[in-house]
Amino acid sequence: MIDECLAVEFEVGGDDCPLAAATRAVDVRIDSRPPQLREDGNVLLQFRAPSDPQLQETLDSDDRVRYLHVSDSRSEASYRCLSKHPCVVHELVSAGCMVESVQYEDGRALVTGAVVGRDVLQGVMERAGKTVGVKLRRAYQLQSQDEPSPSQQWDITPKQEACIRAALEVGYFSIPREATASEVADRLGISKSAFLERLHRAQRTLFEQLFL
Repeated sequence: MIDECLAVEFEVGGDDCPLAAATRAVDVRIDSRPPQLREDGNVLLQFRAPSDPQLQETLDSDDRVRYLHVSDSRSEASYRCLSKHPCVVHELVSAGCMVESVQYEDGRALVTGAVVGRDVLQGVMERAGKTVGVKLRRAYQLQSQDEPSPSQQWDITPKQEACIRAALEVGYFSIPREATASEVADRLGISKSAFLERLHRAQRTLFEQLFL
């Protein structure tokens, strides 16, 4: 049985990987999946960012980037490419960090993931200390499986809970709003109408339980 699973956030500064370098040159935020190290030594990068010709030009001009593919939407684009540059994230993964996502902005990266146990966290930190500018920003214990989830506590469905979580993560509820309904829906892999319906049903259920 796993006694303790910790959610962690690492901040990476001083890394010269293509995505960090691109956000130093262009004022954008890049939301990336964990980079995948291939058997041929290349790194597969899959990420989303605002549709910006300057970003695409910056990546195209980077000699370390190969086979850049861009799929544009009205306000956001999906990118896919290979990189010949080794990624710091692989050092964290090798030490036992289960990386979930990487966010690049202003030349820095925010790595979110999880580790199992304090001993593993210590090992990850020791490995990180040998790399460029990696520091732990936050670590907190994940909810035990024995504890009820918000969907169980508040009588909403797991899909409705996922919509609320995704909306919170991308700033949909922020003032001013930092993400559109379409962007949250894309993150969830559902249609905009499905996202809004689940969100509104969840809000109604929560409000009824709180105020009626």
